[in-house]
Amino acid sequence: MPSQTRVNATTPAGTEHETEPPRPATPSVVQPKKLFGVPAPVKRIFDKFPLTTYEAEEIPGNVHTSGSSERNRLFVFIDPKQAATGAPSFNPQCLRWQAYLKFVGIDFDLIPSNNHASPTGALPFLYPALPAATKSPIPSNKLQKWAIEQVHCEEEQQLNIRFDVYASLIDHRIRNAWLHQLYLNELNFNQVARKRYIDPATSSSAVQTALAVQLQSAARDELLKYSDYIDVNTLEADADSAFEALSTLLGDNEYFFNRSQPGLFDANVFAYTHLILDENMGWKYNQLAHSLSKYENLVRHREALLQRYFA
Repeated sequence: MPSQTRVNATTPAGTEHETEPPRPATPSVVQPKKLFGVPAPVKRIFDKFPLTTYEAEEIPGNVHTSGSSERNRLFVFIDPKQAATGAPSFNPQCLRWQAYLKFVGIDFDLIPSNNHASPTGALPFLYPALPAATKSPIPSNKLQKWAIEQVHCEEEQQLNIRFDVYASLIDHRIRNAWLHQLYLNELNFNQVARKRYIDPATSSSAVQTALAVQLQSAARDELLKYSDYIDVNTLEADADSAFEALSTLLGDNEYFFNRSQPGLFDANVFAYTHLILDENMGWKYNQLAHSLSKYENLVRHREALLQRYFA
Protein backbone atom coordinates (compact mmCIF):
# COMPACT_ATOMS: atom_id res chain seq x y z
CA MET A 1 0.00 0.00 0.00
CA PRO A 2 1.55 3.96 -1.05
CA SER A 3 2.48 6.09 2.07
CA GLN A 4 0.15 9.20 2.69
CA THR A 5 1.50 12.54 3.86
CA ARG A 6 -0.88 14.87 5.61
CA VAL A 7 0.04 18.58 5.88
CA ASN A 8 -1.86 20.84 8.23
CA ALA A 9 -1.51 24.39 6.94
CA THR A 10 -1.61 27.22 9.42
CA THR A 11 -1.48 30.91 8.77
CA PRO A 12 1.26 32.60 10.81
CA ALA A 13 0.02 35.52 12.79
CA GLY A 14 1.54 38.86 11.94
CA THR A 15 3.25 41.04 14.53
CA GLU A 16 0.93 43.67 15.83
CA HIS A 17 2.44 47.04 16.89
CA GLU A 18 0.58 48.65 19.72
CA THR A 19 0.96 52.47 19.86
CA GLU A 20 1.42 54.23 23.18
CA PRO A 21 -1.70 56.21 24.09
CA PRO A 22 -1.21 60.00 24.00
CA ARG A 23 -0.12 61.57 27.27
CA PRO A 24 -2.87 63.41 29.07
CA ALA A 25 -2.76 67.23 29.07
CA THR A 26 -3.07 67.34 32.84
CA PRO A 27 -1.08 65.42 35.42
CA SER A 28 -4.21 63.60 36.58
CA VAL A 29 -3.89 59.86 36.96
CA VAL A 30 -5.55 57.93 34.15
CA GLN A 31 -6.33 54.23 34.53
CA PRO A 32 -4.89 52.21 31.62
CA LYS A 33 -7.54 51.01 29.23
CA LYS A 34 -7.74 47.29 28.60
CA LEU A 35 -7.09 46.63 24.97
CA PHE A 36 -8.64 43.16 25.01
CA GLY A 37 -11.26 43.33 27.70
CA VAL A 38 -13.92 40.62 27.74
CA PRO A 39 -17.45 41.99 27.45
CA ALA A 40 -19.49 41.37 30.58
CA PRO A 41 -22.12 39.13 28.90
CA VAL A 42 -19.41 36.90 27.45
CA LYS A 43 -17.57 36.77 30.76
CA ARG A 44 -20.72 35.63 32.53
CA ILE A 45 -21.09 32.78 30.05
CA PHE A 46 -17.51 31.58 30.56
CA ASP A 47 -17.91 31.87 34.31
CA LYS A 48 -20.91 29.59 34.08
CA PHE A 49 -19.33 27.18 31.58
CA PRO A 50 -15.56 27.29 32.18
CA LEU A 51 -13.16 25.81 29.62
CA THR A 52 -11.98 22.33 30.52
CA THR A 53 -8.88 20.55 29.24
CA TYR A 54 -9.48 16.82 28.82
CA GLU A 55 -6.87 14.09 28.88
CA ALA A 56 -5.62 12.72 25.56
CA GLU A 57 -7.80 10.03 24.06
CA GLU A 58 -6.65 6.45 23.98
CA ILE A 59 -5.42 4.99 20.70
CA PRO A 60 -8.35 3.57 18.69
CA GLY A 61 -9.04 -0.08 19.32
CA ASN A 62 -8.28 0.15 23.05
CA VAL A 63 -4.83 -1.31 22.49
CA HIS A 64 -3.68 -0.14 25.92
CA THR A 65 -5.46 -2.86 27.82
CA SER A 66 -4.77 -3.08 31.51
CA GLY A 67 -2.37 -5.99 31.41
CA SER A 68 -4.98 -8.45 30.15
CA SER A 69 -3.59 -9.26 26.69
CA GLU A 70 -1.44 -12.36 26.59
CA ARG A 71 -0.67 -12.20 22.87
CA ASN A 72 1.16 -9.85 20.57
CA ARG A 73 -1.10 -7.75 18.34
CA LEU A 74 -0.08 -6.74 14.84
CA PHE A 75 -2.14 -3.91 13.36
CA VAL A 76 -2.43 -4.20 9.58
CA PHE A 77 -4.60 -3.49 6.57
CA ILE A 78 -6.88 -6.51 6.37
CA ASP A 79 -10.54 -7.45 6.17
CA PRO A 80 -11.88 -8.25 9.67
CA LYS A 81 -13.12 -11.69 8.58
CA GLN A 82 -9.74 -12.54 7.08
CA ALA A 83 -7.94 -11.26 10.17
CA ALA A 84 -9.74 -13.86 12.25
CA THR A 85 -8.32 -16.64 10.05
CA GLY A 86 -4.78 -15.24 9.88
CA ALA A 87 -5.01 -14.64 6.13
CA PRO A 88 -2.36 -12.53 4.37
CA SER A 89 -2.81 -8.77 4.44
CA PHE A 90 -3.62 -7.13 1.09
CA ASN A 91 -0.96 -4.48 1.71
CA PRO A 92 2.65 -5.40 0.77
CA GLN A 93 4.26 -3.51 3.65
CA CYS A 94 1.94 -5.14 6.17
CA LEU A 95 2.28 -8.56 4.60
CA ARG A 96 6.06 -8.28 4.66
CA TRP A 97 6.13 -8.04 8.45
CA GLN A 98 3.20 -10.39 8.97
CA ALA A 99 5.11 -13.04 7.04
CA TYR A 100 8.44 -12.31 8.72
CA LEU A 101 7.03 -12.69 12.22
CA LYS A 102 5.51 -16.00 11.18
CA PHE A 103 8.80 -17.14 9.66
CA VAL A 104 10.73 -16.54 12.89
CA GLY A 105 8.07 -18.20 15.05
CA ILE A 106 6.44 -15.25 16.80
CA ASP A 107 2.74 -15.67 17.53
CA PHE A 108 0.41 -12.71 17.20
CA ASP A 109 -3.17 -11.69 16.58
CA LEU A 110 -4.05 -9.64 13.51
CA ILE A 111 -5.96 -6.42 14.20
CA PRO A 112 -7.64 -4.63 11.26
CA SER A 113 -6.53 -1.01 11.24
CA ASN A 114 -5.59 1.95 9.05
CA ASN A 115 -2.97 4.67 8.93
CA HIS A 116 -5.18 7.20 10.69
CA ALA A 117 -5.62 4.88 13.66
CA SER A 118 -1.88 4.24 13.90
CA PRO A 119 0.03 6.12 16.61
CA THR A 120 3.00 6.19 14.24
CA GLY A 121 0.98 7.36 11.23
CA ALA A 122 1.65 4.20 9.23
CA LEU A 123 0.97 0.49 9.27
CA PRO A 124 1.95 -1.99 10.41
CA PHE A 125 2.77 -1.56 14.07
CA LEU A 126 2.80 -4.06 16.89
CA TYR A 127 1.82 -4.02 20.54
CA PRO A 128 3.73 -6.71 22.44
CA ALA A 129 1.97 -9.07 24.78
CA LEU A 130 1.56 -7.76 28.30
CA PRO A 131 3.25 -7.62 30.66
CA ALA A 132 6.04 -6.23 28.53
CA ALA A 133 8.99 -3.95 29.05
CA THR A 134 7.25 -1.23 27.06
CA LYS A 135 3.66 -0.24 26.38
CA SER A 136 4.73 1.79 23.37
CA PRO A 137 3.88 0.54 19.88
CA ILE A 138 6.68 -0.98 17.84
CA PRO A 139 6.75 0.56 14.34
CA SER A 140 7.71 -1.47 11.29
CA ASN A 141 11.26 -0.10 11.12
CA LYS A 142 11.95 -1.58 14.57
CA LEU A 143 10.10 -4.88 14.18
CA GLN A 144 13.13 -6.88 13.05
CA LYS A 145 15.21 -5.68 15.99
CA TRP A 146 12.36 -6.54 18.36
CA ALA A 147 11.91 -9.98 16.79
CA ILE A 148 15.62 -10.75 17.08
CA GLU A 149 15.49 -9.88 20.77
CA GLN A 150 12.53 -12.21 21.26
CA VAL A 151 13.74 -15.33 19.47
CA HIS A 152 17.45 -14.61 18.91
CA CYS A 153 17.19 -15.16 15.15
CA GLU A 154 19.83 -14.08 12.67
CA GLU A 155 19.95 -10.64 11.09
CA GLU A 156 20.26 -11.26 7.37
CA GLN A 157 21.77 -7.90 6.48
CA GLN A 158 24.90 -8.84 8.38
CA LEU A 159 25.06 -12.34 6.88
CA ASN A 160 25.06 -11.38 3.22
CA ILE A 161 26.41 -8.16 1.77
CA ARG A 162 24.13 -8.57 -1.26
CA PHE A 163 21.00 -8.15 0.87
CA ASP A 164 20.65 -4.39 0.42
CA VAL A 165 21.48 -4.51 -3.29
CA TYR A 166 18.75 -7.01 -4.09
CA ALA A 167 16.33 -5.46 -1.61
CA SER A 168 16.53 -2.23 -3.60
CA LEU A 169 15.14 -4.11 -6.62
CA ILE A 170 12.02 -4.87 -4.60
CA ASP A 171 11.72 -1.51 -2.89
CA HIS A 172 12.07 0.47 -6.11
CA ARG A 173 11.53 -1.41 -9.38
CA ILE A 174 8.84 -3.84 -8.24
CA ARG A 175 7.20 -1.39 -5.86
CA ASN A 176 7.01 1.35 -8.50
CA ALA A 177 5.32 -0.98 -10.97
CA TRP A 178 2.99 -2.11 -8.19
CA LEU A 179 2.03 1.48 -7.36
CA HIS A 180 1.14 2.18 -10.97
CA GLN A 181 -0.76 -1.06 -11.49
CA LEU A 182 -2.80 -0.64 -8.30
CA TYR A 183 -3.44 3.10 -8.09
CA LEU A 184 -2.96 4.64 -11.53
CA ASN A 185 -4.57 1.97 -13.68
CA GLU A 186 -8.22 3.05 -13.45
CA LEU A 187 -9.66 -0.46 -13.81
CA ASN A 188 -7.53 -1.79 -10.96
CA PHE A 189 -8.02 1.29 -8.84
CA ASN A 190 -11.79 0.98 -8.91
CA GLN A 191 -11.92 -2.81 -8.55
CA VAL A 192 -8.97 -3.45 -6.22
CA ALA A 193 -7.72 -0.36 -4.39
CA ARG A 194 -11.04 1.38 -3.84
CA LYS A 195 -12.68 -1.71 -2.36
CA ARG A 196 -9.86 -2.18 0.14
CA TYR A 197 -8.68 1.28 1.11
CA ILE A 198 -11.58 3.66 0.46
CA ASP A 199 -14.97 1.96 0.74
CA PRO A 200 -14.32 0.48 4.23
CA ALA A 201 -13.11 3.86 5.52
CA THR A 202 -16.30 5.87 5.01
CA SER A 203 -19.78 5.75 3.52
CA SER A 204 -19.64 9.41 2.51
CA SER A 205 -19.32 9.75 -1.26
CA ALA A 206 -17.65 13.13 -0.87
CA VAL A 207 -15.02 11.75 1.50
CA GLN A 208 -14.53 8.71 -0.74
CA THR A 209 -13.85 11.01 -3.68
CA ALA A 210 -11.34 13.00 -1.65
CA LEU A 211 -9.58 9.84 -0.50
CA ALA A 212 -9.40 8.55 -4.05
CA VAL A 213 -7.78 11.77 -5.26
CA GLN A 214 -5.37 11.68 -2.34
CA LEU A 215 -4.30 8.08 -2.96
CA GLN A 216 -3.76 8.51 -6.67
CA SER A 217 -1.95 11.80 -6.19
CA ALA A 218 0.39 10.25 -3.61
CA ALA A 219 1.20 7.36 -5.95
CA ARG A 220 1.82 9.73 -8.85
CA ASP A 221 4.09 11.95 -6.73
CA GLU A 222 6.06 8.91 -5.57
CA LEU A 223 6.69 7.74 -9.13
CA LEU A 224 7.70 11.21 -10.28
CA LYS A 225 10.53 11.17 -7.75
CA TYR A 226 12.41 8.85 -10.09
CA SER A 227 11.49 10.29 -13.48
CA ASP A 228 10.21 13.48 -15.08
CA TYR A 229 7.25 11.56 -16.45
CA ILE A 230 5.58 8.19 -15.88
CA ASP A 231 6.26 5.60 -18.59
CA VAL A 232 4.20 2.47 -18.01
CA ASN A 233 6.29 0.35 -20.36
CA THR A 234 9.49 1.31 -18.55
CA LEU A 235 7.99 0.54 -15.15
CA GLU A 236 6.84 -2.90 -16.27
CA ALA A 237 10.17 -3.64 -17.99
CA ASP A 238 12.08 -2.66 -14.85
CA ALA A 239 9.88 -4.94 -12.75
CA ASP A 240 10.47 -7.81 -15.16
CA SER A 241 14.26 -7.34 -14.95
CA ALA A 242 13.96 -7.30 -11.16
CA PHE A 243 12.05 -10.60 -11.20
CA GLU A 244 14.74 -12.07 -13.44
CA ALA A 245 17.48 -10.99 -11.02
CA LEU A 246 15.58 -12.41 -8.05
CA SER A 247 15.01 -15.66 -9.90
CA THR A 248 18.75 -15.95 -10.59
CA LEU A 249 19.51 -15.19 -6.94
CA LEU A 250 17.10 -17.87 -5.70
CA GLY A 251 18.25 -20.50 -8.18
CA ASP A 252 17.36 -24.03 -7.09
CA ASN A 253 17.33 -23.11 -3.41
CA GLU A 254 14.18 -23.26 -1.34
CA TYR A 255 14.84 -19.91 0.29
CA PHE A 256 16.94 -16.90 -0.61
CA PHE A 257 20.64 -16.85 0.26
CA ASN A 258 20.40 -20.65 0.67
CA ARG A 259 19.01 -20.32 4.17
CA SER A 260 17.47 -23.28 5.95
CA GLN A 261 14.50 -21.16 7.03
CA PRO A 262 12.83 -18.18 5.33
CA GLY A 263 13.86 -14.77 6.59
CA LEU A 264 13.18 -11.09 6.03
CA PHE A 265 14.25 -11.14 2.39
CA ASP A 266 11.90 -14.04 1.67
CA ALA A 267 9.12 -12.10 3.38
CA ASN A 268 9.85 -9.03 1.28
CA VAL A 269 9.67 -10.99 -1.96
CA PHE A 270 6.58 -12.94 -0.85
CA ALA A 271 4.75 -9.72 0.04
CA TYR A 272 4.67 -8.79 -3.65
CA THR A 273 4.69 -12.16 -5.42
CA HIS A 274 1.74 -13.43 -3.40
CA LEU A 275 -0.44 -10.37 -3.95
CA ILE A 276 0.45 -10.18 -7.64
CA LEU A 277 -0.55 -13.82 -8.16
CA ASP A 278 -3.49 -13.81 -5.74
CA GLU A 279 -6.68 -14.29 -7.75
CA ASN A 280 -8.74 -13.01 -4.82
CA MET A 281 -7.31 -9.53 -5.34
CA GLY A 282 -9.61 -9.13 -8.34
CA TRP A 283 -7.07 -7.71 -10.77
CA LYS A 284 -8.50 -6.38 -14.04
CA TYR A 285 -5.08 -5.70 -15.53
CA ASN A 286 -2.09 -7.65 -14.27
CA GLN A 287 1.02 -7.37 -16.40
CA LEU A 288 3.11 -8.02 -13.30
CA ALA A 289 1.60 -11.51 -12.98
CA HIS A 290 2.39 -12.17 -16.63
CA SER A 291 6.05 -11.23 -16.05
CA LEU A 292 6.34 -13.08 -12.73
CA SER A 293 4.84 -16.29 -14.11
CA LYS A 294 7.87 -16.72 -16.38
CA TYR A 295 10.08 -17.43 -13.36
CA GLU A 296 8.95 -20.79 -12.05
CA ASN A 297 11.19 -20.81 -9.00
CA LEU A 298 9.68 -17.53 -7.76
CA VAL A 299 6.19 -18.98 -8.24
CA ARG A 300 7.18 -22.13 -6.31
CA HIS A 301 8.72 -19.97 -3.59
CA ARG A 302 5.44 -18.10 -3.17
CA GLU A 303 3.32 -21.26 -3.18
CA ALA A 304 5.54 -23.02 -0.64
CA LEU A 305 5.42 -20.13 1.82
CA LEU A 306 1.68 -19.73 1.36
CA GLN A 307 1.00 -23.39 2.10
CA ARG A 308 3.42 -23.65 5.01
CA TYR A 309 2.57 -20.46 6.87
CA PHE A 310 -0.86 -19.32 5.67
CA ALA A 311 -2.78 -22.51 4.90
